[in-house]
Amino acid sequence: MVKYIFVTGGVMSGLGKGITAASIGRLLTDIGYKVIPIKVDPYLNIDAGTMNPFQHGEVYVLKDGTEVDLDLGHYERFIGVEVTGEHNVTTGKIYMSVLEKERKGEYLGSTVQIIPHITDEIKNWIRRVAEKSQAEICLVEIGGTVGDIESMSFLEAIRQMHNEEKDEDFALVHVTLVPLDSGGEQKTKPTQHSVKELRSIGLQPDVIVGRCKEKLLVSTKKKIALFCDVSVEAVVSAHDAREIYEVPLMFKEEKLDEYLIRKLKLKKRKESTTWTDMVKRLKSLEREVTIAVVGKYIHVKDAYISIREALKHGGIAAGCKVNMILIDSEELEKFGEFQLDVDGILVPGGFGSRGSEGKILAIKYARENDIPFLGICFGFQLAVVEFARNVLGLKNANSSELADTDYPVIDLLPEQKEIDKLGGTMRLGDIEITIKPNTIAWKLYGKEKILERHRHRYEVNPEFIPDFEKAGIVFSGYSDSGRRMEILELHDKRFFLGTQFHPEFKSKPYAPSPPFIGFVSAALEYAENRS
Repeated sequence: MVKYIFVTGGVMSGLGKGITAASIGRLLTDIGYKVIPIKVDPYLNIDAGTMNPFQHGEVYVLKDGTEVDLDLGHYERFIGVEVTGEHNVTTGKIYMSVLEKERKGEYLGSTVQIIPHITDEIKNWIRRVAEKSQAEICLVEIGGTVGDIESMSFLEAIRQMHNEEKDEDFALVHVTLVPLDSGGEQKTKPTQHSVKELRSIGLQPDVIVGRCKEKLLVSTKKKIALFCDVSVEAVVSAHDAREIYEVPLMFKEEKLDEYLIRKLKLKKRKESTTWTDMVKRLKSLEREVTIAVVGKYIHVKDAYISIREALKHGGIAAGCKVNMILIDSEELEKFGEFQLDVDGILVPGGFGSRGSEGKILAIKYARENDIPFLGICFGFQLAVVEFARNVLGLKNANSSELADTDYPVIDLLPEQKEIDKLGGTMRLGDIEITIKPNTIAWKLYGKEKILERHRHRYEVNPEFIPDFEKAGIVFSGYSDSGRRMEILELHDKRFFLGTQFHPEFKSKPYAPSPPFIGFVSAALEYAENRS
């Protein structure tokens, strides 16, 4: 029998429901249970693929190629599972499924309504994914906040599920804000109002997680328990942590795992210390490196969240803290020259011409000054463009995505050009890559075949590959029987590597991505040699 834990939020968005859910998942994984996450996004979009990073943050890509909300990245990093597009439910998906059934006549002429048809579809979707995944515990985060009109059908579905499931198979965790007033007093009124809103639709939280800058006082917990009708032990402090990876340990200290074990009638099967050991190592790091990340979405904190975390993971493996400096590629383009004292330069993925010349300036600086460099997806492509211009002498070389050029060193392959529909040529998700022996990539991965996630459309133009290889570029990874270049490296540099894929999407704090380990290790060696 599957047990369900639902995580909702109140007062305001951005409180950390995703980290809360992921941390709960980690705690239950560590005692031996198979936890499967589901993220509910109340927006009408089918998926996050077309969403602007300035509004929504990073678009995370799953192994099956589904483009989803960044919280799925937290789940995979914390819980250690790989999920598919079924694990991301949106209002758009639910409505599309219901309307398709209506058109087929599956409702036998009934008037299709929010209740029961939409709510039934939500419940069936959650249960189907839990059963298909063979989950013992299904962890469901409801996006948005209680009171949002977009979330109402999902909250109603949860209310119905609560009545349909056994009491020991259902738990509701509500995340709320406990602000400090000007005098530093912890205020519980926002939490009280949020729980009142939740109870007005028939839902009573089993656990209240209070987000506060400081640890919740016992008196604060007692007040929340009194007015929100939960036990004091069910009020959990989620105060600010230095690292997000400390949150599961914070919850363990608050005995949230013990409370859920009792509520859901679980038993500890084991006690893994993998996570605890990783956090101890992370907190003990003393050496430091500074990495410049050159992108155009730097004003949005979550736009490069997987990059930031993968750098951190690489630092754990290399034995150093990673300080990340975000550089606006558009401003760099205006300035016309990269001038920054850093230990490494990373150019991440992206789309479009805006800021691309600034990224090329950063790549040129890294190559000419032998500074450790990692280019990811668009960064890989622009490294090819930079090399073509400044080494091969093809002055107006470019990607055909960005400009009309006599030297389209990055281009669509012939079969891609035959597909008219925009997006039909996009490569998404896990693709098998072959690595050549005696290369940096081989040293990093230690095997011939790897699976990495993709999110791109354009490729290295095969017509120019012989010229690149003759001039010193080694294409050390390829796919599609050698037709598509996946990894490039320069052997006369400390570390100069580009990947067409996104290695950050598979990186975990206890299993860092190989390219990030190599990059951060090279940056550390460079920093120590300089000092």
